[in-house]
Amino acid sequence: MDENVMATGVVDQRCLQHFDVNWLLNRAAHGLREAMDAEANAHGTTIRGHIVLTALVQNSHPDARPYSQLALGHALGVDKTTMTALLDKLERQGLVVRTPDPNDRRARIPVPTEAGRELQAKLYQRLQLVEDQVLGDLTTEERDVLRGLLRRIIPVQPVEGSCM
Repeated sequence: MDENVMATGVVDQRCLQHFDVNWLLNRAAHGLREAMDAEANAHGTTIRGHIVLTALVQNSHPDARPYSQLALGHALGVDKTTMTALLDKLERQGLVVRTPDPNDRRARIPVPTEAGRELQAKLYQRLQLVEDQVLGDLTTEERDVLRGLLRRIIPVQPVEGSCM
């Protein structure tokens, strides 16, 4: 923190935007989120929809145990009601189908359709370009440092609250 603040104990409110980590992280996240939302919307979905599709695609290799709706929500830090609404919308768009869980007749397993896989892959590439634009003032090395620092302050425990 600024030496003047430490010496006087008085916080110059005009400077909070330069020193307050919460403010800085929120502003950075807000800008990135707005840019990514705009790109996702241009492709007929939302950033949340893309995150759900990505989780399903990444978890669909032969050795993986498919996510139930509940497990998917838990993995992404999304409550049951929100996850149901997200999957309802993706299903209406033909991007996901929900199949019965062979181990629990009450549970459903969301599975990306071919259209869902195609959209996820296309949008993943487009969102990488958006990230490059938003982080354009940073060098590759600075981006790597930023990612590393963020990983260090994010707990490894199960997600509490929404990651979306």
